[in-house]
Amino acid sequence: MDLDFTDAELHRYSRHILLAEVGAEGQARLRAARVLVVGAGGLGAPLALYLAAAGVGTIGLVDHDQLELSNLQRQVVHSTARIGRNKAESAAETLAGLNPEVSAETHALRMDAAAARDLIPRYDIVCDGTDNFGTRFLLGDACHLFGRPLVSAAVLRFEGQLSTYKAHLGPPHPCHRCLHPEPPPPGLVPSCSEAGVLGAVTGVMGTLQATEVLKEVLGIGEGMSGRLLLWDALDARFRTVRLHRDPGCALCGEAATIRDLRGHA
Repeated sequence: MDLDFTDAELHRYSRHILLAEVGAEGQARLRAARVLVVGAGGLGAPLALYLAAAGVGTIGLVDHDQLELSNLQRQVVHSTARIGRNKAESAAETLAGLNPEVSAETHALRMDAAAARDLIPRYDIVCDGTDNFGTRFLLGDACHLFGRPLVSAAVLRFEGQLSTYKAHLGPPHPCHRCLHPEPPPPGLVPSCSEAGVLGAVTGVMGTLQATEVLKEVLGIGEGMSGRLLLWDALDARFRTVRLHRDPGCALCGEAATIRDLRGHA
């Protein structure tokens, strides 16, 4: 582990290094880490900002969308002047201004099966900040098959949820299909563009997501594998429920049938 820090790095990360749970070794782990953020929107914006501020050495940003005015109510990594630009590239520009010590790798593409095969093995941890079930299930399957932890969050209206999936480590860790075996039928669950979302809710959940990523890199605290955090902003109430591995799961069960990404576009 390279513990050689510049004076600027020591000053920038001094509040981390003061923490006994982090220290110089922990900060060096953060500097060596490679984290892939899929979606530079409502969740990915605060997530990427806090990863960069924390000194995560390499942050991959995946997003094929162009920035629109309606995004700026919650996607705080962007600015009005960048409307029309690719979100991954816009986010990378902000991260470079926040912390030039980190490297932001941009992937201005749609996350499909081919992209998942190419990108996910290059990173240590994957973060799901997407807003559609097809991509969520692709990431869950791919991370399990390629042996990468997946830190996943979701928001809608005034509610959010968060979990980490590491079923590739074996029991008792569940995978995302232990919770949701199949995507819901089209139209059953509305999207944020259909039902709306309070912008600050995405900020809270994206920041919680960043916290879990940092804990995973540092190896501290109790992770969210096997637990699902639920937040109701209107009631100002958090609760955590236990998730259990499903022996009959098609992805991580004893007779798993999903062994590749051929079922994904």
